[in-house]
Amino acid sequence: MRILVIEDDKSLAETLRFQLERSGFETDVCHDGEEGLHFIEQQAHDLILLDRMLPILDGISVLKITREKNIPTPIIFVTALGALNDKVTGLDCGADDYLVKPFDYEELLARIRCILRRPPKWEGAKPLEYGDLTFDIEQKKLYCKDLSCSLSAREGDLLEFFLRNPNQTIPRLSLLSKVWGPDADVEEGNLDNYIYFLRRRLKSVGSAVSLKTVRGVGYQLEVGHV
Repeated sequence: MRILVIEDDKSLAETLRFQLERSGFETDVCHDGEEGLHFIEQQAHDLILLDRMLPILDGISVLKITREKNIPTPIIFVTALGALNDKVTGLDCGADDYLVKPFDYEELLARIRCILRRPPKWEGAKPLEYGDLTFDIEQKKLYCKDLSCSLSAREGDLLEFFLRNPNQTIPRLSLLSKVWGPDADVEEGNLDNYIYFLRRRLKSVGSAVSLKTVRGVGYQLEVGHV
């Protein structure tokens, strides 16, 4: 599980990083709302801890933009603003929980566990369908008419991201961040290799769905192009 901490108090941010990593979470940290929103848009995290009083772009603005973009990543406000109207505003804008500073780390950890136990808003056992394809997420198995093939874990993660964002040009950086992680030391050639693998999988089941190269930007999953 990967958590993003958006907190301008660098000392607190590093303390949270240390505690979260000790608890088994991969953790990324940034210190202003603009950078935080950039990380959020990559959709590479399972949960976000968000301060309200941030430089450049405040926490409420970050939250509103995130939800306007239909990004469902769970967000916990962690803030010194603890008045009732502050909490109501935060929750009404789309936060999943609201924790007031100062707080005990064990309480934060319990709230994180509670949210992560919930079924993800955009995931589940239901297979993904697009065009003539059906993809079993749990089994990593791709079906097209009477044909099927099994995918590796990495191929499955990459195809799942495309299937959840069909007909959209997805930048290479977004694909690398989502599938390999935002801080992963991965050469871009690895992405090209897996795109090649996926194209072979699509061809092997005779699908009309293809992965189009958008030169200089990234890739797009679409129907009817080879």
